[in-house]
Amino acid sequence: MAVIEDVRALGSELERSYEVYVRGRVKFRVKQIVYVAFSLDETVMGFAFPKEEREALVASEPHKFQMPSESDLRFNWVHADLASLDRAEARELVVDAWRMVVPQKLSRAYDLAHPHGPG
Repeated sequence: MAVIEDVRALGSELERSYEVYVRGRVKFRVKQIVYVAFSLDETVMGFAFPKEEREALVASEPHKFQMPSESDLRFNWVHADLASLDRAEARELVVDAWRMVVPQKLSRAYDLAHPHGPG
């Protein structure tokens, strides 16, 4: 079972990433692009994810993943139930979401510095 603290430090450590509070919600951004956001009660993690792959992700594990709200379908976004994720899986989702909003050279540098993933 993952909780927000399992990924909070990671989100702050990733290059160009920073934490913000918007209407009481924790979000992580690169510049002005939000790539991870938590629900007010911190039980749901929304994260950047390729639109063309999200239906397959949700269908593969509907107890873990849900489509975003109708108004957010236009974005590259998926929701995950944190309690259904383990710590490593939650951290991997955060890093993959971050990769979508940073230049490839930063993503490659992260891989070199963390050859075994985000742990």
